[in-house]
Amino acid sequence: MNAEERLQACLAEVATILYRNTSREELTDLESLERAARQQILTHVSPRWAIFFIAAQTQTQRGKRRQLRSCLGILTLTAEQAQRLNLSPRTRLSPLLEKCCLLLSANESFQRAEQDLAQLTGVKVGHTTQQKLVHRQELMLPEAHQPIHELSADGGKVRLRPQTHPSQPQRGSGYWRDYKAMRVQGIYYGARLDDPWTLSDWVNSQPCETPLVCLGDGHPGIWNLFESMASAEQRCEILDWYHLKENLYKIRKPKAQLERIEGYLWTGQVAEAVQELKRWRTAQAQNFRAYVERHRNRIVSYSYYQAEQLCSIGSGAVESAIKQIGRRVSLSGAQWLPESVNGILNVRCAYLNGAFS
Repeated sequence: MNAEERLQACLAEVATILYRNTSREELTDLESLERAARQQILTHVSPRWAIFFIAAQTQTQRGKRRQLRSCLGILTLTAEQAQRLNLSPRTRLSPLLEKCCLLLSANESFQRAEQDLAQLTGVKVGHTTQQKLVHRQELMLPEAHQPIHELSADGGKVRLRPQTHPSQPQRGSGYWRDYKAMRVQGIYYGARLDDPWTLSDWVNSQPCETPLVCLGDGHPGIWNLFESMASAEQRCEILDWYHLKENLYKIRKPKAQLERIEGYLWTGQVAEAVQELKRWRTAQAQNFRAYVERHRNRIVSYSYYQAEQLCSIGSGAVESAIKQIGRRVSLSGAQWLPESVNGILNVRCAYLNGAFS
C-alpha cells in the first residue's frame, strides 16, 4: 500500500468513527451535514493535525502549556513552541483567526462580526473580544514604495457619546465631530478623528515629488491640512473639478449659459468665468462667484491635465473611502468614544490598504 492509499484508508476510518459519534437527528439535509462534519473536524481532527505540525516544525514540546483559539479549533501549545512561532505571550487567538476578526470588524458591527465569524468558520469569538482586539491594534500607516506624487483628502462626521464632552448641553443625544481621510498616491489610505496632523506627519515622513498634487473640495479644513504638508512651492493645489461643476449647476440659469461658464472653467479661464458671473445678480450666482474667486489659484486647465494624464482632476476615490467608513461608523443609533472611532478608522483603512488579504 503506497502513501496515498494509506492516507485514504486512514481518512475513511476517521470518517466512519466521526459519523458514528454524530447524532442522526442533526443530519436532516446537506447544510446540517456540513455543519455537523465541520464541528467534528474542529473538535477532534484539525487540532490533532495542527499540534503534530507544530511539534514537527518547532522540534520541541517543552514549557508550560496554554490553549489558543484558531481556525483549526482549540490548540494546545507549550511556551517554547509559542516562542518559536513568534506568538505573543498573552494572545488567546491565532494570527489567522485575529485577521478574520479584524476583517469582519472593519466592515460591520462587532455583534454582526461575531455572528458572521461563527457562520463562516464555525469558530466563536465574542463581540466584546473582537472590540478589544480592534482597540489593541497598533496598525501603522503604510509606507509608499515610491516618491509621492498625488494626495487627495476629504472629511466625514461621526456621532460621539455626550459624556465624553461635558460642555455639551444635551447629554442624551450625542454630538457630531469631523474626521479626515487621505488617499496617498492613489493606493494608500489613512484616517484620523481630531488628529489630522498625524496624516500630515505621515506624508512628510516620506519622499515627495515636485510638484506634489493636492486634490480636495472647497472645505477650508482640507486646505488647512494640505498647508502642513511639504512647502508652498512644492505643492500644486487643485480644486476638485466635479465639485466645481456641481456647484455651478446649482445656479438657476439657462443650460446654454451654464455650459459657457463650464467651458471657461474646464480650460482654466477663471477671469472670463468671473466676468460672466458678475452679470448675474442672483444670490446663487454671487455665491458661486465668491467660491470661484476664493479658489482661483486652485482652478487649473482641467482639459490639459486630463489630456496629458498629469494627475487626477477629482477626489472621488477618497470620497468613496469616506462613504465606506461612514457605513461602518454611522450605524443606526451608534454613539462612539473617540478612542473607539480611531480604532475602527485604523482597521477600516488597513482593510482598504489590503492588510488583511
